Amino acid sequence: MKKTNDQMLVIFGASGDLTARKLIPALFNLHLAKQLPENFAVLGVSRSNMSDTSFRDRVVFNSDYLKEKFKKHKETDIQAFAERLHYEDLGQSYDTDYGKLRKRIEDLKAKHDTSGNIIYYLSTPPTLYETIAQNLSEAGMNGQNNGWKRLVVEKPFGYSLETAKKLNKGLHQYFSEEQIYRIDHYLGKETVQNLLVTRFANSIFEPLWNRNYIEHVEITNAESVGVEKRGGYYDKSGALRDMFQNHLLQIVSLVVMEPPIGAEAEEIRNEKVKALKSLRVMTDEKELFENTIRAQYVGSVVNGEKVKGYREEDGVDPNSTTETFAAVKFYVDNWRWHGVPFYVRTAKRMPTKVTEVVIHFKEPHHQIFNEPGMHKKDNKLIIRIQPDEGILIKFGVKVPGQGFRVERANLDFYYSSLAETYVMEAYERLLLDAMQGDATLYARADEVEAAWEFVDPILNYWQNGKDVRMFGYSAGVWGPENSDSLFNGNGFWRNPSENLADDPGYCVIC
Repeated sequence: MKKTNDQMLVIFGASGDLTARKLIPALFNLHLAKQLPENFAVLGVSRSNMSDTSFRDRVVFNSDYLKEKFKKHKETDIQAFAERLHYEDLGQSYDTDYGKLRKRIEDLKAKHDTSGNIIYYLSTPPTLYETIAQNLSEAGMNGQNNGWKRLVVEKPFGYSLETAKKLNKGLHQYFSEEQIYRIDHYLGKETVQNLLVTRFANSIFEPLWNRNYIEHVEITNAESVGVEKRGGYYDKSGALRDMFQNHLLQIVSLVVMEPPIGAEAEEIRNEKVKALKSLRVMTDEKELFENTIRAQYVGSVVNGEKVKGYREEDGVDPNSTTETFAAVKFYVDNWRWHGVPFYVRTAKRMPTKVTEVVIHFKEPHHQIFNEPGMHKKDNKLIIRIQPDEGILIKFGVKVPGQGFRVERANLDFYYSSLAETYVMEAYERLLLDAMQGDATLYARADEVEAAWEFVDPILNYWQNGKDVRMFGYSAGVWGPENSDSLFNGNGFWRNPSENLADDPGYCVIC
């Protein structure tokens, strides 16, 4: 186990929802698991007028996100955790002199003996990233002469390739690339990380992980909810920016990448960048028309309740052309994946919440049992990221009785079966990695830019193309009816249920 050095965590935007909903619960779990260093303090920073006591009341003692956990733990544990938390009011603006903030940090450093190691976590809008970085620099709070300094930034990292480059350049004026940790909470999920282990630690998969054996790859991210209270933000973003450019392309990079030289952070990140740069960028309008679909959910009745259409949501333009469903077919231009289509979709107001990767293997070249519908029963490796996290292999078995009728059976593994193993939440893992200086699960500048290089032409086409269409789909269904038209031949999307093994098939075990 890696050693976690004494340090301080400074959270900018500490009065916001992310701090109470994700960061503090993650830190509390790390505290209970004794994963935090002995000398550790948290300083919340924002423009709200709060004291240390009122901040602790807000994010700990009166927190809706912690009250269930409190029932299982001693009051002394809760109190000990709360005493690590402090608060500093910046006043009216983040663009101010940070001299007072520096003095508070120095006082807490002496009180808690945290040394000079500091993580600055920017839980703020991206428009403030460069402002905060500049003010930290001007106050002499970014230097590493007396302990390391790290800067953690949340997505979205840029709105386009141009803005991402501008943001990278702005941050690099004040912090070096090795100091910057761009967080993507999807990479903190155990099942996303397990993609690497599934591929590179198993001789039954790695030799087959190429164009000779794989027919196509399918990735689905579905959410059952709509935009909820994020209508104003979402209408300026859309599904492609909100999910595809970051979360899903991160998953794609782990599927596509070549074996790294070793398990070190930079070796893995080098291969991820190569993978993203090998995606075939689509620029021709005909190609984009044939290989991309966008759509919006419209009003419907789901489980007996009337559901608003996207354009009826609060904060959304009644004439909006922002997509809530995005599906893209693309190819990877390298030896391993030449000619293998990738199908990736993300959407809101789907029948269930689910994220999974499906590897579809080719049929045997000589098909002996060639009954009707065999193409619907291909061998699949399904890696479920959420919910019901696990891995499922679908393979053919003989149906009992005369003849050779083939049905698909399931061979599965569930993380829930690891009863004695505690599976960290995404933010727990990512915060601990940042504390230990492990950047494996954080995006590098060139990685972010490579993802935007692929997505930008699609967004530009959807914005300015001649024959661009916006389809509609009823809330609670699997997207527009024509979404299967992306597939080659007889292909179609796997529409998963909430449970990983949704069709038990046949299996003879005795």
